[in-house]
Amino acid sequence: MSLAGIPIDFVLFAFTLLGVALLHHHTLAVAVSGMVAIALYKLLFGDFAGERGARGLVHLLGHEWVTLANLLGLLLGFALLADHFERSRMTELLPRILPDDWRGGFVLLLLIALISSFLDNIAAAMIGGAMAHVLYRGRVHIGFLAAIVAASNAGGAGSVVGDTTTTMMWIAGVRPKQVFEAYVGGAIALLFFAGIAARQQQAYQPIMREPPRAVRVDFARLAVVALMLLAAIATNIDLNLRHPELLAHWPVIGLSVWVALLATAGWRAPSWHLLPGALRGSLFLLSLVLCAAMMPVKALPAASWASALGLGFISAVFDNIPLTALALRQGGHDWGFLAFAVGFGGSMVWFGSSAGVALCTMYPEGRSVLGWLKGGWHVVVAYLLGFAAMMLLLGWAPDEPAARKLSAPSVEAPAPVESLPHRKP
Repeated sequence: MSLAGIPIDFVLFAFTLLGVALLHHHTLAVAVSGMVAIALYKLLFGDFAGERGARGLVHLLGHEWVTLANLLGLLLGFALLADHFERSRMTELLPRILPDDWRGGFVLLLLIALISSFLDNIAAAMIGGAMAHVLYRGRVHIGFLAAIVAASNAGGAGSVVGDTTTTMMWIAGVRPKQVFEAYVGGAIALLFFAGIAARQQQAYQPIMREPPRAVRVDFARLAVVALMLLAAIATNIDLNLRHPELLAHWPVIGLSVWVALLATAGWRAPSWHLLPGALRGSLFLLSLVLCAAMMPVKALPAASWASALGLGFISAVFDNIPLTALALRQGGHDWGFLAFAVGFGGSMVWFGSSAGVALCTMYPEGRSVLGWLKGGWHVVVAYLLGFAAMMLLLGWAPDEPAARKLSAPSVEAPAPVESLPHRKP
């Protein structure tokens, strides 16, 4: 069934996204309602990837549960990790090393991008949010929030361990050097939006000039943070090299974070009262991921620089994991361009990346699409500038031989770590 030539599935998804954009105080209810409406429609009148009825839905969930479980584990675990980091009081020492004007915010965004190059971008965004909360006394401009998410995504776009989509490419056979080219666009984009966002923030709330006296850093909490991050990184790298099939069938990345968290709970107790709020944000993202998974997306436009540019805008509202999987199946892409597009593109809308969804559990005021676009307009411009820089400096060079050899994961089989609609997940 279709409406004016558009499948009803997409119409329902479009109304869901419109509801999220306009009713930002009720995003969870809108996302869950949209997910249920799409599922009911497909149960009664459609199909799930060619399979009808309840059997098709069960089959879909059987493929998607690893993605959902990993995201849930990471979002909840990193919410507690960010609190551990803030309560360690290490952030209170930052005024000693950061410039005490707009350049302080600029350097902070550079640090977030650096962290994200070797950590999951959810963790980088949450740590960045915790640092900004202290440095700006809890008053963070929505444009700076968008910049924190964009910095985390820019930092992960060129690293095969920094983003889910780049990890998927690595597993499928794309060489790390090919993905690394995304840093050309990421660096140009970062330098553009970081300066503007830092000035926005300084005008809204000046950076803390002097740290509180007698700051006593809780090194035990820092150790807990380090152990949680090391658990995620080590599990990801080790299984990618030795047992990649486990990553596709079990949510081991999300579990590894929680094993480290629970193992250290007797040493430094997490702030368990933060979980209900983090759970609401997580369920919102998981609902959108399921909505996207139910869309009848079976093909992409022919691989070209123009289609890659468009995928960046699509990834701001559509799960970038299935988009990346489809592109891997299709072949013929320049993987550095694709990594930048789907990795950074989700920063343009707050729910376009799981890093954005996670950060908005800490800053609920960020859950406004119009506010995000108005305050974070520089992220959209930065995306275009970064893409243009790649075209000028590198040129579109699709890797046809590699594309033919790729054995891409299915759309439903996710890679181990983050970024979806995410998302940027």
